[in-house]
Amino acid sequence: MRWGMVINLTKCVGCYACAISCKQEYFLPPGMMWSRLLISEIGQYPRVARQTYPVLCNHCKEPLCTKVCPTGASQRREDGIISVNADKCVGCRYCLIVCPYQARSYFQKRKEYFPGQGLTEFEKVGEKLYPLQHGVVYKCDFCSKRIDDGIKKGMKPGIDREATPVCVLSCPTKARVFGDLDDPNSEVAILRGSRKAIQLRPEYCTDPSVYYILG
Repeated sequence: MRWGMVINLTKCVGCYACAISCKQEYFLPPGMMWSRLLISEIGQYPRVARQTYPVLCNHCKEPLCTKVCPTGASQRREDGIISVNADKCVGCRYCLIVCPYQARSYFQKRKEYFPGQGLTEFEKVGEKLYPLQHGVVYKCDFCSKRIDDGIKKGMKPGIDREATPVCVLSCPTKARVFGDLDDPNSEVAILRGSRKAIQLRPEYCTDPSVYYILG
């Protein structure tokens, strides 16, 4: 089993629903985004086009982050998800520097959304539900808790909503597909194999679990 995602860029409208839903789900503090959008323009005036790339942790099969982590805080699970053990992380940020996809965030200390006005209700709830440790690196984990809890209940990630990453659920155009890349009958494996799906920055030989369909 290897969990992965295919993002169809011909369907992505750059609405930021994936990024906002992720931030909302995990009550992320100011400056921290686990799901982002990279926007660029291609062509030459007056014939230009906007290109949008939604990016997140690529959960590589050959991750560089786990190789440089001195404490073993960054690990690749048997299902392919790259996780970070906050209790083991010492904040050296080697993983943050070596990641080809800039998918990691370093949490130094809590910052207020409105400086000098105290924490908002959003931040207070986040402190209770998802307390972040200072001096630790965090990132997208494919909503691993949703996946693990769903599997225990007999659900299938990518099919059942409660077991599927929130960025997939929030996409209004269904540009994201999630599932088991090792299952040849899964939608995500079929999309990867039947259409022109590419990986970002293949020159790093990390074999990402996130694929993009350009057209």
